[in-house]
Amino acid sequence: MAGSGYSTVVDRLIAALGRLPGIGARSAERLAHHLLRCPTEEALELAEAIRATKEQVRHCQVCFHLTEVDQPVCTICRDPRRDPTTVCVVEQSRDLIAMEKAGAFHGVYHVLLGRLAPLAGMGPEQLTIEALAARVAAGTIRELIMATNPNLEGDGTALLIANRLGGSNVRITRLARGLASGSTLEFANRDMLADAMAGRHPF
Repeated sequence: MAGSGYSTVVDRLIAALGRLPGIGARSAERLAHHLLRCPTEEALELAEAIRATKEQVRHCQVCFHLTEVDQPVCTICRDPRRDPTTVCVVEQSRDLIAMEKAGAFHGVYHVLLGRLAPLAGMGPEQLTIEALAARVAAGTIRELIMATNPNLEGDGTALLIANRLGGSNVRITRLARGLASGSTLEFANRDMLADAMAGRHPF
């Protein structure tokens, strides 16, 4: 940010904040000023939380949800009260959290870590589809619920998975379209998600 009027250190902070999703140049500048004004302990607590997250958070070895390094399998996969024969397939961990808040699902999950988006460089090999196929091949899963987002890329991802696993004996269903086309699970309310889960249909 040459010629910005700030010091090199502040320019670096603004540039780093500006790389966060949804944060434009003005917002990054405001956040930087907040961090400069707030108590040192508050700013360092944020820095420590970021550091700890990057060092200690990993993906579950089973479902790819978020977990910590000392727990290679997440709390949901470890929970004996969950039904391991029914797997809800979501794009991201934040979608899993949205489903959990709805309280309508008591099986387990599989997180794809994205969705098909060829223009953004996201192909099948960048997703955890083969790991899902391996889980299905193990023979304990009876139903896969496709809970990818109801938009073009989410539907394409679900269709790819359905085709990939079409030869298995697993029932493949899709959330009911109580979810508006083009929306995302993250912003759906709990009643909408509960109705969509209850009204799922064959894929």
